[in-house]
Amino acid sequence: MAVTTMTQLNAVVELRREVRAESMRSVLRALGTSVITFLVTIVSVIVLWVGVLWVFDVSPYIAKGPVDVWNYLFTVPDAAANRAEIGGNLVVTLGDALIGFVAGLTVALVGAIVFQLSKGIEHALMPVAMLLRSVPLVAMAPVIIMIFGRDAWSVAVIGGIVVLFPALVSIAFGLKSASPQMHDVVTVYGGTPWTALRKVALPSSSPSFFAAVRISVPGAITGALLAEWLATGEGIGGAVGGYIAQAQFSALWTSVVVVTAVSLVLYNVVQIAENVVLARMGMHPDKRA
Repeated sequence: MAVTTMTQLNAVVELRREVRAESMRSVLRALGTSVITFLVTIVSVIVLWVGVLWVFDVSPYIAKGPVDVWNYLFTVPDAAANRAEIGGNLVVTLGDALIGFVAGLTVALVGAIVFQLSKGIEHALMPVAMLLRSVPLVAMAPVIIMIFGRDAWSVAVIGGIVVLFPALVSIAFGLKSASPQMHDVVTVYGGTPWTALRKVALPSSSPSFFAAVRISVPGAITGALLAEWLATGEGIGGAVGGYIAQAQFSALWTSVVVVTAVSLVLYNVVQIAENVVLARMGMHPDKRA
C-alpha cells in the first residue's frame, strides 16, 4: 500500500513538472513569435516608406527618408537641440495619450461589465454608443473644447472617445464568450450574476480585453495628437502645425516618424504581454477576439 502511494505521489510530481515545463515552453514560444513579428513589422514599415517615396517621386525638399530623419536627430550640428525638442514634444504627447487611454479603457471596462449584468441597460445604451461612434470626432471636438476648455479635460474626453467605443465593443463581446454551461454551473451552486462575472466571464474575456488594449494604444496616441492640434497646441500634435507653416519638413517628418515608432513599440509590447499571459493561462495566443 505504501509503495503504491509513493508511486502515485511520484507520478503527480512528475506530471506537475511536465506541466510547468510545457507552460514555460509556451511562454518562450509566444515571446519569440512576438519579437519576430515586431522586427518584421519595423522592416516592413521602412521598406514601405522608402518605396512610396520612390514610386511617387516626391520632391526631396518636402519628403524625407530614413537617412534624413537619422541625420536630423544624430549627425547635423543642431542634432542635440533637435532631439531635445522632439523628445520634449513626445513626452507631452505620451502624457496626453496616457490620460485618454486610462479614461477611455476604464469607461469601456465599466460599461461592458454593466452591460453584462443588465441586458436592459445594454439594449438602451449600446445603440446610443454606436450612434455617437459614427459621428466624426473632428466635428464633435469644437463642442468638447467649448465645454471642457483647452486643458487636460479636453484631452481626456477626446482621447477617451477614440479609445472608448472600439474597446467597449471588444470587451463586451469577450464577456459574452464564456459558455452558457459554465454560467449554469455557477448558478446551480448558488452563485450570483456578480460571481459568474468574476469566476467565468472576466477570465474568458482575457483575449478580448488584451485585443482592446492593443487597439487602444495607437488610438490613444491618435486622440492625443488630435486634442493637441485642436485644443492645447502642445506636444507633437501642436508642433506639427507650426512645422508646416514654417516649412520645417525635416522636423515634421521626424516628429511623425518618432511618434509612429513609439506607437509600434507600445503596440508590440502589449502584444508580447498578451501572448505571455495567455500562454500561462493555457489560452492559445493566436485565438484572439
